[in-house]
Amino acid sequence: MDNPFDILYKTGIVPVINIEDPENAVPLAKALCAGGISLIEVTLRNDSSLESIERIRRAVPGITLIAGTIQSTGAVKEALAAGAAVMVAPAYQKETVEYCAESGIPIIPCCVTPTEIQQALDMDLKTLKFFPAKRCGGVAAIRDLAGPFRDVRFVPTGGIGMNDLPEYLSCDAVAAVGGSFVAKADLIASRRWDAIADVCRRCIELSLGFELAHIGLNAANKAEALDAAEALNERFPLGVREGSGKSSFLGTAVELMHTPYFGTHGHIGFRTNSAERAKAHFESRGIEIREDSIQYNAKGFIKSFYLKDEIGGFALHVMKK
Repeated sequence: MDNPFDILYKTGIVPVINIEDPENAVPLAKALCAGGISLIEVTLRNDSSLESIERIRRAVPGITLIAGTIQSTGAVKEALAAGAAVMVAPAYQKETVEYCAESGIPIIPCCVTPTEIQQALDMDLKTLKFFPAKRCGGVAAIRDLAGPFRDVRFVPTGGIGMNDLPEYLSCDAVAAVGGSFVAKADLIASRRWDAIADVCRRCIELSLGFELAHIGLNAANKAEALDAAEALNERFPLGVREGSGKSSFLGTAVELMHTPYFGTHGHIGFRTNSAERAKAHFESRGIEIREDSIQYNAKGFIKSFYLKDEIGGFALHVMKK
């Protein structure tokens, strides 16, 4: 089985669901997978939650099962027996956290204060729940906490809607965003599985946030690149910015390469909220990445890469916003 935390990071979205009717558990899980989200957090908030987890484990083996609202070691044992791979706790409950850490059971405790975060780090836990996210300061608070606690990544939940995904998932300190917005209670109750799959697809689109950045044109040398830039500027006066490195620019829209680079004619650049998740997204669809093109930032996160294929003689460049 793949590391559940890797799946969490690469997906970036965690449906947090209170499944009231176990009969809905399997079709719901299948709808999430059909929409491209192959994980679910089933909260232990009713007497049939464990049955829902067990049904999903048996019928949908490709999904990563997370048990939420874990508040005791007994709940951990029951959720584990039902088939959950990861535990999520609404607080830092010392006995429960220590039991999971000592037993090698993945757990994501809720930590919103520096003291709680340090306690988690002392147990070598670096992926933490942040709840209630909106009331606790949202992305701004997470960025502040990421300063002194640079190795921690948070899973914010609470008060977050689908349209908040771009803001949260453009922050490197956010491992994933959790919420019921992925599969709202009314859609589950009315068993609108196709509609839930569509919401999942829209969530993924918002989380990636692709947008056109610029067009890159290859030139034989810097002089040729600048000649092309000046010719374009005569027609479209956006301003020429001569670069000292690999390229110069016409405004921000056209990059003129000083030497031939990827792509027969050049490249098309696209921005994304997360280059890490964009890479995982393409690979999940069988679209190859040029491994030799990957660049990282100072924290070790991917900041840009090229796809392996070309379209119309242009390479495709993906970079973090």
